[in-house]
Amino acid sequence: MTHTLVQEIEKQFTKKDVPVLRPGYAVRVHQKIREGEKERVQIFEGLVISLNSGHGVSKMVTVRKVIEGIGVEKIFPLHSPNIVKIEIVKTSGVRRAKLYYMRGLAGKSARLRSKLGLMAEDEKMTKEKTKELAEELLEEEEVVAPAEEVVAEAPEVKAEETTAEAPEPKAEEVTAEAEQK
Repeated sequence: MTHTLVQEIEKQFTKKDVPVLRPGYAVRVHQKIREGEKERVQIFEGLVISLNSGHGVSKMVTVRKVIEGIGVEKIFPLHSPNIVKIEIVKTSGVRRAKLYYMRGLAGKSARLRSKLGLMAEDEKMTKEKTKELAEELLEEEEVVAPAEEVVAEAPEVKAEETTAEAPEPKAEEVTAEAEQK
């Protein structure tokens, strides 16, 4: 009985727009910071090195970045009201659930291989987001028409237009051809 009561209370505080995060993603976390009576949004950009196994409101993400040679890690509760939004900057394919080994790496060895299209293949990506991405591509006119349509739309070229006059052969070439005949 108490278990269902806790779940009902947690539903009130869960966010609907939390992106699906995985270890290896480079993210930008927008966090509200209160200083006295002022409130501002601070951005923390880094690598997701772990997600805890919590469910609902207790879900946490650990983000790491290196500032002037010093590693800084922050643990963010995903459903906190202080988290304005989380942007996914880059996706990388990793084979581990916890990337704690990144703490000991620096420079080139700390790079992860990019995995293209990982976000688009995610099963939990909303239909709205997919539609928005498709509309953006159409607006930018990056969609390439199939080859058959391009060929069909091309104007027909007459044989007369395509024949270019060949340059006259040099005198040496003419004499060489005459000797061969």
